[in-house]
Parts: sequence; C-alpha cells; structure tokens
Amino acid sequence: MKVIMAAMLTKEFLSDLRATFPDVEFVEAATSEVQLAQIGDADAFFGWPSREVFRAAERLRWLHNPGTGIDRISEVPDIVDSDVVLTNARGPHAAPMADHVFSIVLAFAHRSRELWEDQQAHRWEPRKYDSRIVELGGSTMGILALGDIGRAVARRAYGFGMEVYAVDKRPVERPPEVQEVWGLERLDELLGLSDWFVVTAPLTEQTRGMIDRRRIGLLKPGSHLIVISRGGIVDEDALVDALRSGRIAGAGLDVMAEEPLPPDNPLWDLDNVILAPHVSALTPEMWEGRRKIFKENLRRFLANEPFLYVCDKSAGF
Repeated sequence: MKVIMAAMLTKEFLSDLRATFPDVEFVEAATSEVQLAQIGDADAFFGWPSREVFRAAERLRWLHNPGTGIDRISEVPDIVDSDVVLTNARGPHAAPMADHVFSIVLAFAHRSRELWEDQQAHRWEPRKYDSRIVELGGSTMGILALGDIGRAVARRAYGFGMEVYAVDKRPVERPPEVQEVWGLERLDELLGLSDWFVVTAPLTEQTRGMIDRRRIGLLKPGSHLIVISRGGIVDEDALVDALRSGRIAGAGLDVMAEEPLPPDNPLWDLDNVILAPHVSALTPEMWEGRRKIFKENLRRFLANEPFLYVCDKSAGF
C-alpha cells in the first residue's frame, strides 16, 4: 500500500501515521515533480493533484482532500469523470469559522475598530458612540447554505437572540435555531430581509457569481455581508460600489475571488470592510480534527470499509 502525502507535511503527523500504519508506505511529495515521479503505483493521494499528476496515476483508488471545499479538485475533469473515490475533512472547520463570523458581527455592532483607534490615540469620546452601538437581539441573519458552517453560525446567532433564516439548494431539515429554511428560489427575498447576510456555501458552478450585482442591490439598506466559505460567490466589484455608496453598512471577508488579495484591490482601504487572509478555521483543534479524519479513513480503506465523508465530485461538495 502506497500513499502520496502532498499536504499537512509535518514531522509529527508523518511519524504518527507511520507508527499507526507500519505496513503502509507514506511518500512525502510537496512538489509536483515528486508527485509525478511517485504517483504511478500509488493507491491513495492526500492533497490536491494537478491534472498532469492525476493522469500519471495507474492504480489510484482513493483521493483525500485535506480540507472541506473540493473546488480545486472539481476543476480537473479527469478526476470528476474517474472512479477514484474522493473524500474530504468536513466538520472540524465549522466551529472556528462560525466564531470568526461573530468576531466580525460584534466588531461592526460595537465599533471595535473605532474603539481601538481611540485607545491608540488616548481619546475618550463616549458621545461619538451614543446610539451607534447595535443590539443583535431581534435583528435578522440570513444564511446562504445550511451545511456544517451554516448550522454552526445559526446556533451562535440564536444564542444572541437573532432571527435566523436560511436558503439551501437541497431539502434540509430545519434546525431548532432556524425560523425557516427555504429553497434557492427565495434567495432574493432573504437578501431583502437580512440585517446580516452570511455566505457559507461551497464554490460550485451553481454558486459561482451567485451574489451578483443585481442581488447585492437587493440587500437590505444598512445591512452587513459576511463571506466565510469561498471567494468567487460574491461579485466583489459590485460589493465595493455598494460599500462606497453606503447602501450597505459593511462587509467581512475571510475569502476572496483572488488570493492573495492584490495590493491594489480597493477592499484593502475601505473603512467599512474587515478582511482576513483565509485563516478563520486555523485552530489547533481544527488541524487535529482533520488528522483524525484522515487516519480513520485510511483505517477504513485498509479494512475495505465504507469511507467517511464521500464527496459528490459532479456536484462539487
């Protein structure tokens, strides 16, 4: 049994894998050159193989995506059309990403950036904040896609006393924290209802560009937009225009269409934007959870048992 390790290449993780599975050959392959040289007789691949690397495989049966979103893999038609099973590491990312959503929500609601600037300048100006602090209780949060992240966001929103609504492409059982779960045909309506609109959807052919200029125009005046799952779902040029005009109050982005975000992108310099460099999930607990998922799926692979978290390559998640 041979496994190509192209991601999460820490000495501790590799040592643990080799101790746990002594009969498996784990090959460190951080570069495409090493991957091409080693993939021919490999049984499994841990990472994101390029089309060239994938086509060089002769006996590959299992591909494990180290994270959750499989858009990088779904972009390779050869993988999508193959019989190779694709799994991912869904789950451990949801809690920290939902926490990050509320770090943004609270930063806007309680003027954290201005407070920090005043602290740095030794300014004491309470009147400036009078009637500008926003209570979350009774406000409405809309969520695009009620998967693991969306549900984690909903639980936190409910704890703050918010009214939570969601849309999803699939029939989804309504969690107790959510007032209603609608189909995508009511997305436009949800945009108009939401004081806080959170994008937690995967990037697929259907969701790419879904929140376009028209839909950004439907956002409730004075609302906030938070994008936590993938860039490319929201039209960022249209978002910049809405933020500059003041039609929407603010935006928080942990993901962008182009990463790293180019230095000349106007999002950097808008006072009503909070940016993060795609880091919301990166806790020690998340990494440990992903390691455990891979180890369990490898155990199942060796025992010929059903995998955890098999992805629909055509659907993109």
